Amino acid sequence: MQPLALVAIGGNSIIRDEQHQRVADQYEAIRETAAHLAGLVAAGFQLVLTHGNGPQVGFILRRSEIAYQCEGLHHVPLVSCVADTQGALGYQIQQALGNELRKRGIPKEVATVVTQVKADPAAPSFAHPSKPIGAFYPAGQLNGLKAAHPDWTLAEDAGRGLRRVVPSPPPVAIVEINAIKTLVDSGFLVIAAGGGGIPVVDRGGGQLEGVDAVIDKDLTAALLAAALKAELLLFSTGVEQACLNFGRPDQAPLGKITSAQLRAYMQQGHFAAGSMLPKVQAALFFLENGGKRAIITKPECLREGMDGKKGTQVVL
Repeated sequence: MQPLALVAIGGNSIIRDEQHQRVADQYEAIRETAAHLAGLVAAGFQLVLTHGNGPQVGFILRRSEIAYQCEGLHHVPLVSCVADTQGALGYQIQQALGNELRKRGIPKEVATVVTQVKADPAAPSFAHPSKPIGAFYPAGQLNGLKAAHPDWTLAEDAGRGLRRVVPSPPPVAIVEINAIKTLVDSGFLVIAAGGGGIPVVDRGGGQLEGVDAVIDKDLTAALLAAALKAELLLFSTGVEQACLNFGRPDQAPLGKITSAQLRAYMQQGHFAAGSMLPKVQAALFFLENGGKRAIITKPECLREGMDGKKGTQVVL
């Protein structure tokens, strides 16, 4: 039986910089990551992949806003944007990885599962949305925006203007978990729960309803990894290691570290909420729910990370 590893690919790592945001540019970045992922498969690992989608959802929302302003076309709901990016990015990842595997003569197939993730409708974030999405608007547009979108919540974002804010509830369950397990057991490399999953709530009797929210992709990755009883959880991100005092002269990278040590550093406030904190929280959740090791590193270090030579290595 091949050891199962779940690899979470960061959405921002798919876009290198502001000069490389086109779909073709994203595919080139994915191709580079696919080569590293194929190396893991060649080394004998069974993989399940998730991916971020923050920048890509932002692009869809902006196109929707421009189309509304210029032609009066309807807005695309956020929940549909998440589904759209699961399909589009899943297609690119499965094609790039499939091509790389065939180039190496590895007889593995890749499949994407459009994945719903349940949230608790009673989660506090539904009453207090705080996750900013979409475009910035001048403060003078507040009344007009409220009139046009009475269901939106708007807030000032770091002095840069108004932005829509939505709930960011924790994931509770992966709806398509049995389908994912069946594919994994059949030997497929599976891409699932992209962007944290399509947020849904159960309105009673198993009747699911999509909601405009953002479920953290790293927390969903940990939930999925635990549900699949994966041995390893890898976060492919833009840095080689998590650090203490990040961005300061006394910055200190973290190598091998126990979950207790990492939790203590987290409680001391070392990790930023918008970047490393969710990965740290997800790593701790995974280890507390049967996982053996969580790794945080950049794509080109994945193979050496598996061998324990690079990255932040979190163990019990």
